[in-house]
Amino acid sequence: MGANLKEVRGRIKSVKSTQQITKAMKMVSAAKLRRAQQAITQMRPYANKLNEMLTNILSTLDGDATTTFGTERPVTNALVVVVTSNRGLAGAFNTNVIKKAVAAIEEKYATQRDNGGLTIMCIGKKGNDFFRRNYPNINRIDEHVEIFSDLSFDNIAKVSEKIMEDFEAGTYDAVEAVYGRFKNAGMQFPEAVQFLPVVKEEEEEGKKEENKIKADYIFEPSKESLLKHLVPSILQTTFHKFLLDTHASEHGARMTAMDKATENAEDMLKDLKISYNKARQEAITKELSEIVGGAAALGG
Repeated sequence: MGANLKEVRGRIKSVKSTQQITKAMKMVSAAKLRRAQQAITQMRPYANKLNEMLTNILSTLDGDATTTFGTERPVTNALVVVVTSNRGLAGAFNTNVIKKAVAAIEEKYATQRDNGGLTIMCIGKKGNDFFRRNYPNINRIDEHVEIFSDLSFDNIAKVSEKIMEDFEAGTYDAVEAVYGRFKNAGMQFPEAVQFLPVVKEEEEEGKKEENKIKADYIFEPSKESLLKHLVPSILQTTFHKFLLDTHASEHGARMTAMDKATENAEDMLKDLKISYNKARQEAITKELSEIVGGAAALGG
């Protein structure tokens, strides 16, 4: 029985130690989440409005001006950008983003994968580790894995500029981005969006199309000059949003996971304390029985 008590005491100590770690990690993630959430909530309306304006402009071009970033061509070579976190202990966050990326690879870009025309760009260690192990035969770009150490616009713009240059040069015919979209601390959603070519506003169905009003922009300076500078800038902002969204999602998911782990540790401690008290009572009862039995034997 003494061995059993010692074992339970050891487990209680271990769970308490783990609980202290999960509490500390929750507090750290909560502090980081506040900053990350502020960054994405401030940028999102701006980025969404720019993207809306971009798709509207490209859908209303009348042929006298165009941009290569909106040009659709047969997809022979594709790039899938997978944005995950560098660290784990964030619940199912990274797993969900990776599953979304795998779905795109296995369904949307299966032909390009089979023909050797698919490349994966991994941003974040978790995604890079997964694709290195499970898709060793697919071209993989891992030079931007550590970019989360500096999420400034200028630093991230270097990556999006290279992607746009490769698209213009014909290295890729389509670019898909898979990331974690942040809603709140408890809710994050994996999302796959077509980054290039820019998706134009879809033509509405018959009756809806009749009532649809397209924006009529007045361009100053010329339309060609504006598109040359405006489109890359909007695309850089959109790409920046992907990373800020994922960054906030990571800390929200980790804070929630550590909070749940702390609660689970508390439940385990309650059960272990009950087990400890029961074992202790059994030990005391056994000792008393032995004393009474010994006394009775002496008296006999």
